[in-house]
Amino acid sequence: MAAKAQNPDQFDYVVVGAGSAGCLVANRLSADPKNRVLLLEAGKADTYPWIHIPVGYLYCIGNPRTDWMYKTQPDKGLNGRSLLYPRGKALGGCSSINGMIYMRGQARDYDNWAQLTGEDAWSWESSLNDFKAHEDHYRLDDGADPVTGNNSRFSDMHGHGGEWRVESQRLRWDVLDSFADAAVQAGIDKTDDFNSGDNAGVGYFDVNQRSGWRWNTSKAFLRPAKSRPNLVVWTEAQVQKLTFEQGADGQQRCSGAVVSRAGETVTVAATGEVILSAGAVNSPQILQLSGIGPAGLLNSHGIDVVLDAPSVGENLQDHLQIRAVFKVKGTKTLNTLANSLFGKAKIGLEYMLKRSGPMSMSPSQLGAFTRSDPGRAHANLEYHVQPLSLEAFGEDLHDFPAMTVSVCNLNPTSRGNIRIGSPDFREPPLISPNYLDTDEDRKIAANSLWQVREIMAQPAMQAYEPEEFKPGVQYQSDDELARLAGDIASTIFHPTGTIKMGRPDDPSAVLDPHLRLKGITGLRVVDASVMPEITSGNTNAPTLMIAEKAAGWILSGE
Repeated sequence: MAAKAQNPDQFDYVVVGAGSAGCLVANRLSADPKNRVLLLEAGKADTYPWIHIPVGYLYCIGNPRTDWMYKTQPDKGLNGRSLLYPRGKALGGCSSINGMIYMRGQARDYDNWAQLTGEDAWSWESSLNDFKAHEDHYRLDDGADPVTGNNSRFSDMHGHGGEWRVESQRLRWDVLDSFADAAVQAGIDKTDDFNSGDNAGVGYFDVNQRSGWRWNTSKAFLRPAKSRPNLVVWTEAQVQKLTFEQGADGQQRCSGAVVSRAGETVTVAATGEVILSAGAVNSPQILQLSGIGPAGLLNSHGIDVVLDAPSVGENLQDHLQIRAVFKVKGTKTLNTLANSLFGKAKIGLEYMLKRSGPMSMSPSQLGAFTRSDPGRAHANLEYHVQPLSLEAFGEDLHDFPAMTVSVCNLNPTSRGNIRIGSPDFREPPLISPNYLDTDEDRKIAANSLWQVREIMAQPAMQAYEPEEFKPGVQYQSDDELARLAGDIASTIFHPTGTIKMGRPDDPSAVLDPHLRLKGITGLRVVDASVMPEITSGNTNAPTLMIAEKAAGWILSGE
């Protein structure tokens, strides 16, 4: 148990970042009324209406009200392009602007983490309990518990009654149903559950919504705790740097944070721990601004070195989606439904009356997981299939009926980095993903586009007379497709790994297996930055699992 806080700016725990991980951690720590918890969020409250309407991600990404508005450095693998790099800036963090897809990844991801860290608690078998602890899955509503084969039940893999609602999508599209049939014809089995440890197959994604509204972590974990007098939430409170003091054991101890709030600079103290949950971009930035990072980088910006930690900000991994677009005929797509005032009014009315239709859409409805070549033991590609097309997020839909087949390499070997470009906390960090930096990643990119073409050529799709609009049928060699992938690919918003955990004797690991920063006491990192290797799927659900596990360790002093 942490020591009792003594004054208004002193807390037992200070949690930096009210995103996916931070909201859950703050909920769990403040459940004990003896713990005084401060949750800091640089953005505003999640009162912006478009946060809560599922299709509102189109108006949240690229909007400074809800997005940090980051851009990557020009990337060689993208033929010199720079990408928008959305990061949520509001209560709920990225869960307020993301695609709402509930996806755990594959059992092998977590068994690999257990091996890399030497901590069995990260194994799939153990992590499953942490996924289930906060899950509220619709298929277990009203006492249901479907049989799933092999003498098992749905509840063996899923939870019910937790804060994190998981629902089915509220609309289907003929063209997506046909794509699923085409995928089966191409050798990909159908699945009705991507989250049982092996996500291979094709089907509609489950989503984090409740009755047609986005369900973000602010609603899930802060609302139930808002009446707790021991939980204090500050919005529009950006951390300038962490503070340190000499501990009784002679080690440096993280003692709190310097916070910019309402035009003033405030120092807050933590008698127990500071939990850094600002995400895979902002968490390494805050550490570097605080003097924890590569000494050369810190010295170049005039920052006093508290701890020379060369790996802080390194090991950046992300899923790069290659967006192939096909024109189609004889079917409805969002391009055609939303291309007139009448169509838009009809869409709005359906959502207002039924909470269904295109305004209840996640960015991607249909998904598939498969192998880029038969020699692989596990699925290493993920498809996000959409009944729409546009040049880029924030731009208008195309004026012709079309669908987008996005495919990403789940296990990239390319590694990037996050580095401060200034000692000023208000300046954005330099983000260098280094996409398609390895021969393997470029080969998989070309293979994935060949596979997209194979699926679209199956009999189930021919009624729509699909015509490849991007990248274009004129590109036929692997080299051409790999290069074109750099022209049409974009981030799928899954940055991870920049403050990785590992074995105590692993010099490349910044954190120990329980997410404590090596060489500094009183400081943990709890967000997607801790992943030593990216999960084989969307990263929000794994981040919540990490937060659930970490909260238990913090409360038990482990």
